[in-house]
Amino acid sequence: MNLLINNVAFRLMSRPSSWTQVAHMKQWRISKGLSANRNAEGVLTDGPDYTYLDGRPTPLLVKQKMRMLKQQNYANQIVTLCSELDFAKKRHQEILNAKEQERQDIINDRLKPKGKVMLKKK
Repeated sequence: MNLLINNVAFRLMSRPSSWTQVAHMKQWRISKGLSANRNAEGVLTDGPDYTYLDGRPTPLLVKQKMRMLKQQNYANQIVTLCSELDFAKKRHQEILNAKEQERQDIINDRLKPKGKVMLKKK
């Protein structure tokens, strides 16, 4: 492909770019149980920048605090959704039991002995 600027011809060359190495590295990290992004977590990311010599805890960094709040939100959502799921399972089982009980009631009402057999039972 040629480009003409101020009557000077420039030849544009494109080189094929490939993301296969990046994708392969990402898949390798995931297959080893690591995070896809190596900068997302780890000792350097999760640890404090400095420590006090007297053992006082260091204040949280902004990203550490955001990550911790995000994890707390995830935990709260998981607990909420699990309780909703348990409620839905219980309700579904109660509905099935009610349908089965209704079916049994219909069958019991439908098949009644008649005549002399009914009089003998009383």
